[in-house]
Amino acid sequence: MSLLGRRGTSSERSGPQSPPVTMEARVLWLLAFVLALGSSSLADEYVGLSENLCAVPAKNRVDCGYPEISPEQCVNRGCCFDSSIPEVPWCFKPLQDTECTF
Repeated sequence: MSLLGRRGTSSERSGPQSPPVTMEARVLWLLAFVLALGSSSLADEYVGLSENLCAVPAKNRVDCGYPEISPEQCVNRGCCFDSSIPEVPWCFKPLQDTECTF
C-alpha cells in the first residue's frame, strides 16, 4: 500500500482532539470573570449597608474593626467599609436608624 494514496482522517492529521466547550461552560466562565472584575473595583466604595446609613462624617466614625480587616469581614460584623479617606477608621459603625416602628 502506498503512503501517497492514503488519506488520513482529520483526527489523524491534527493529533488528539479536546472535547468541545459547551455554550453553558463559556457563559459560566464569562460570568465568573465579570463578577471577579466587579468585586475588585468595590474596595474603595461603600460596601454592605445602604449608603445613607454609612454616610458617617470621617471625624464621627466609631471603629468597628481591627487593622487589616477586609471589606467582607467588616460587612459580616454589620459595619460599614469605606477606604477612600486615609487615617480614619475604614470599618466603622453605621448611623442609627431613626425610623420609628410601632
